Amino acid sequence: MNKAHSLLFVLALSGIVSGASAQDIKPDAAAGAKKVAMCIGCHGIPEYKAAFPEQHLVPKISGQGAKYIVAALNSYKTGDRKHPTMRGIATSLTDQDMADIAAFYEGNVADPKPVSEEPAVKPRPEVAELLTKGACVSCHGANFSKPIDGSYPKIAGQYPDYLYVALKSYKTTNNNLIGRGNAIMAGQVKQYSNVELKAIAEYIGSLPGELQTRPESRFRFASNK
Repeated sequence: MNKAHSLLFVLALSGIVSGASAQDIKPDAAAGAKKVAMCIGCHGIPEYKAAFPEQHLVPKISGQGAKYIVAALNSYKTGDRKHPTMRGIATSLTDQDMADIAAFYEGNVADPKPVSEEPAVKPRPEVAELLTKGACVSCHGANFSKPIDGSYPKIAGQYPDYLYVALKSYKTTNNNLIGRGNAIMAGQVKQYSNVELKAIAEYIGSLPGELQTRPESRFRFASNK
């Protein structure tokens, strides 16, 4: 068994173990809709920008896979992903809360359109070479919207500047506030310069995808008195 297959085997085994411990959790999207008050202030505003760790658009999460959302929240909760705000939110959530919120966002899409099996736009030759070097399609799918496992994200059509910040974070080590601890992604991104990561992010972000930012009707603005 080669190194790549060994890593996938370990991930698959981990999924079996974690799945067995979560048998009693039944995701409830309707319940999740009542638990997203801490999410909508950023993820419910189209093109809302965050300033940490640098300015970038807050990622689209409507239409994202529920299994990935749960995995991401758990990573913030354990500190594998370092982000003070997200860790504070994730720490306040139970496993049931995460499952419900993830189910809500997975189905919270308007006028969903199927994404073709192959990218609608072919990458420039130099970008294609970068994608091949990182074997990106082997996890995220040929169209970057059909990952091979639900714990991997859909990334087609995600905001390019967010993708760029996320990719760079896997390079960051020994920082209590910034960085993501994932051995596979760290190994991939460290073979690229930041200029190359930006080119990858811009291409993938330009593709049609299933991700959306849904405006939240619950926002109400008080009139001036």
